[in-house]
Amino acid sequence: MNRFIKVFAPATVANVVCGYDILGFAVHAPGDEVIMRLTEKPGIILTKISGDDGRLPTDAAKNTVSVSVQHYLNHIGKPEQGVEIELFKKMPIGSGLGSSSASTVAGLVAVNTLFDNLLSARELIPFAMKGEELACGTGHADNVAPALLGGFVLIRSYEPLDIIKLPYPENLHCAIIFPHVEVPTRDARQLIRNKILLKDAVTQWGNIAGLVSGLFMKDVDLIGRSMQDILIEPTRAILIPDFYAMRQIAMENGALSFGISGSGPSVFAFTEDEKTAELINTKIQQHLHSLNVESSVYQSSINANGPKVDLDFSLVLNL
Repeated sequence: MNRFIKVFAPATVANVVCGYDILGFAVHAPGDEVIMRLTEKPGIILTKISGDDGRLPTDAAKNTVSVSVQHYLNHIGKPEQGVEIELFKKMPIGSGLGSSSASTVAGLVAVNTLFDNLLSARELIPFAMKGEELACGTGHADNVAPALLGGFVLIRSYEPLDIIKLPYPENLHCAIIFPHVEVPTRDARQLIRNKILLKDAVTQWGNIAGLVSGLFMKDVDLIGRSMQDILIEPTRAILIPDFYAMRQIAMENGALSFGISGSGPSVFAFTEDEKTAELINTKIQQHLHSLNVESSVYQSSINANGPKVDLDFSLVLNL
């Protein structure tokens, strides 16, 4: 059994416009890293958290990484196992890009690797959902599932949990813009209506079915015209600076679609190539700068592999 491990887990785009809580995909950057060590002393200790500006709790009972790891240890019959965790936040907190998910997934993959992969990536998903429940009050899987499995995923059902990996066009790229404003996930979820009109539900179902069909058929035009949200986006867009102006800029510069990543404030656009994604990021970032809103941008193809285990790191530490 390796005693040390280092794991990177990626950011994710959840909802994918019309698929609230049921669709998500992984990107290559940004992401978070965890270094983990098994110890003889019982209990989980967070020895270091960097990159969070002191915002995350170091109390193991309150941090999503350690809580999820504890659930894993309880499951495998080692509740008293000693674990030391270093968390390196390399992605923005509260960005709508699955920040808590990336940290949690990195921790779970690390502990599972240290125990010789007793569970599959799919079997880790319920433990990661415990972290999401702690972070935002709801144990949804549209961030943690793609972060663990890689690629594009559909959560067909939560009870019982039924997760399906979807195909997608190989040339699909994503432009991501994170305006530096705060939209807490808990607050964003509270704005969502509890009741909707049947005709609106029918429209949304058609868009979800069209998006999934477009992914299977690798039809980028169908993907683009299906990515419309009449239920969630109109409310959440209010919290995002100049959302509709950003969408217009994206569509005028070659985007297939444009929408909110997770609960925001990050937004994203699908494109058919990296160059177009870079152009859209540049244009929108310039627009936000004109409004005195700072931002960070990323561009990525869809990350098919998910987490990365640094085997060289573990080997060096074991020498």
